Amino acid sequence: MQRHSRRRLLQGLALAGFSLLSGCEKGPKVPRIGFLAVGSREGRAFLIEGFLQGLREHGYVEGRNIVIEYRFSADRNDRLPELAAELVARKVDLIVASGSPASFAAKQVTDTIPIVMGSLNADPVATGLIASLARPGGNITGITEMAPQLSGKRLQLLKETEPSLSRVAVFSNPLNPAYGPILRDLEAAAQTMGMELPRLEVRVPEDFEGAFEAATRQRAGALVAPGDPLVTNRPRMFADLALKYRLPTMVENKEMAIAGALLSLGPNIVDSYRRSATHVDKILKGAKPGDLPMEQPTKFDLFINLKTAKALGLTIPPSLLQRADQVIE
Repeated sequence: MQRHSRRRLLQGLALAGFSLLSGCEKGPKVPRIGFLAVGSREGRAFLIEGFLQGLREHGYVEGRNIVIEYRFSADRNDRLPELAAELVARKVDLIVASGSPASFAAKQVTDTIPIVMGSLNADPVATGLIASLARPGGNITGITEMAPQLSGKRLQLLKETEPSLSRVAVFSNPLNPAYGPILRDLEAAAQTMGMELPRLEVRVPEDFEGAFEAATRQRAGALVAPGDPLVTNRPRMFADLALKYRLPTMVENKEMAIAGALLSLGPNIVDSYRRSATHVDKILKGAKPGDLPMEQPTKFDLFINLKTAKALGLTIPPSLLQRADQVIE
């Protein structure tokens, strides 16, 4: 009886020891990344879905083998550094920055945690974010839209739509560092084309209508809106105001043209966010962000909203329609 009890005791101790050792074993670490964005979850939803699609293509499924912590500025960009600091305190493995102000805020609070920019409208070299496109250096890489270099082409397309065009208003948001190089490039192009380019300051969504009113008061024949999350998060609001004030508009992404802007010329930014997941994957597997070249778009799509043109009483030249990647009717 004693032998039997002793045997059971030893078996119990052995089982307990095995259970203890098993409990100490850890499975593979689940990466935790931060998503820092301008605006709201709703406004950035189409870009987030592009990013999540890209992650899935690399085998990551949110909530299963990767954790994403989201932070949104709710149109208070002055809070972005604070939100970025929250992500740093959470010890995230990487920060995805959505929108130029988010990229600058993330850089401001960390020079060690990798930062991947989803689709940067700002010129990353001219604004000091990185050393060069080929070798960014530091802790930042991602996708650039090359927006400043397209400024002259966008004005030219507006001119083709309205040959008599001599004054084009342009949105300007002092809170977004991307605007500096973009506005300089637009003004240089406008000067060579003999155009005036009055600036309309917009800092919050409530400024939109006043800006459109100012454009019509200043007799602008069209309006250009650079790619700012303040605008791109609200395509319908922007398009409705453009129709209300009867202003042809040039924007930078197709989602706004689909919503009702007259023309858009730019890369597919949803696809840019999808491709940014490749940088995320490489960094999580050990690559240094400063060694990963910034990706540049290889194609720029021209969208023309013919329905909007008809509502504005404009006739789009056949030569321009033939060059469009998509005509929205």
